Amino acid sequence: MKFRPLHDRVVIRRAESDTKSKGGIIIPDNAKEKPQEGEVIAVGPGARDESGALIPLDVKTGDLILFGKWSGTEVKIDGEDLLIMKEADIMGIIEKSEMGIVDKTVAAKKKAA
Repeated sequence: MKFRPLHDRVVIRRAESDTKSKGGIIIPDNAKEKPQEGEVIAVGPGARDESGALIPLDVKTGDLILFGKWSGTEVKIDGEDLLIMKEADIMGIIEKSEMGIVDKTVAAKKKAA
């Protein structure tokens, strides 16, 4: 992608939503809710304070984040649907813990047994 956001803006790719409900019902595209989490694709250099000093952003490329339902502006860049929003619209960074990965693996082994 050859797009660089300005100031404190961030480019985000939405996470894929589930196509099946917990009960196994397939959900059509027009009935799905848009996910409120995504991956940071590109970040701007940061905002400037009153004295003109650059304040770097807390998020970086590759972070998995949580954002508000109506946050950002939807754009299409290189044929891909993306969101552009200010860092202030981001609620937090989702940490990838090793414990969560282990728990899923153990649960899958128990289910298979």
